[in-house]
Amino acid sequence: MLIKGFRFGMLLQFAVGPVALFIFQTALLSGFVTATTGVIGAVLVDAAFIVSAVIGIGAIIQKEKAALVMKVFGALILIAFGISTVLGVFGLSFIPGLNLAQSVEAGSVFQRAVLITASNPLTIIFWAGVFSARLTEGDMAGKEAYIFGFGAVLATLFFLMLIAVIGTTSGRFLPDPVVEIMNATVGLLLIYFGVRMFKGGKIS
Repeated sequence: MLIKGFRFGMLLQFAVGPVALFIFQTALLSGFVTATTGVIGAVLVDAAFIVSAVIGIGAIIQKEKAALVMKVFGALILIAFGISTVLGVFGLSFIPGLNLAQSVEAGSVFQRAVLITASNPLTIIFWAGVFSARLTEGDMAGKEAYIFGFGAVLATLFFLMLIAVIGTTSGRFLPDPVVEIMNATVGLLLIYFGVRMFKGGKIS
């Protein structure tokens, strides 16, 4: 069941989303060690979402229609991060604390990773659906659900650490103009993810 959870989690990781972009950006600008703190923050939030889904909180959120409020809130966070990052490339300031296009300290990276990961609380509803389906079909029961979820969390950890390695390696060889273009691209993609969330699309 652990392997099944890991494989399922890895399958989801290939749909690169805002968290992976943030980890890559951090590794590119601040190095592997700093990016690792962001990975830890993202993994902790993912784990919390999965545990909440297993115990049924996702179903409660969906039933109470709180998902709409969460979706709007999450979209605003991503758009704010995106705008701040794009403007930061040109030396302008929108919300300095949200600018990803600059080297930052580990503590700040952890907080930002938690915020960006939590900005997509609809993830908990997705996981609630996954576990509900598997429990109904008899694919897992009791502790197996947690083992499956743990495997999925391990997949997140593995994938984001890999992204951190790639970002760190890229940062050592890419010239500054290319790094700035990548910063602007990340900002635009975050805005895209935010707008897509507003429209009801799924982000990863």
